[in-house]
Amino acid sequence: MFERSYAHHTNDPSCPYQWSERDPASGSWAARLERLTGREKEVLLLLGTGLGNRQLARELSIAERTVKAHIARIIEKLGQETRLQAAMLSVLAHGLLCSHPGCAQDDVISPRRRREPCVA
Repeated sequence: MFERSYAHHTNDPSCPYQWSERDPASGSWAARLERLTGREKEVLLLLGTGLGNRQLARELSIAERTVKAHIARIIEKLGQETRLQAAMLSVLAHGLLCSHPGCAQDDVISPRRRREPCVA
């Protein structure tokens, strides 16, 4: 059903980015990452792991209410609408957010998108 729904938009039904014109890997959000504080970047990285607020609070040794406040500011600064969108950006921008030189995420990123480790 999904294939039929977008096949009429393009001759190549293999990539919905082409007809939607919304490639998440090339969005203007990358510049917005600079607006985040160090702590917000840390929260965003952990948000990309799929942890809930309680687990994030425990991991960061902060109150759950503080986690919620950080996430709200992150969503606003990145120009997103939902926590899920922010989490997806976290995964896409991991190389820009993570300062750990031996980060295992580097092995997951596709070779054509591989970046040098970023010092945050």
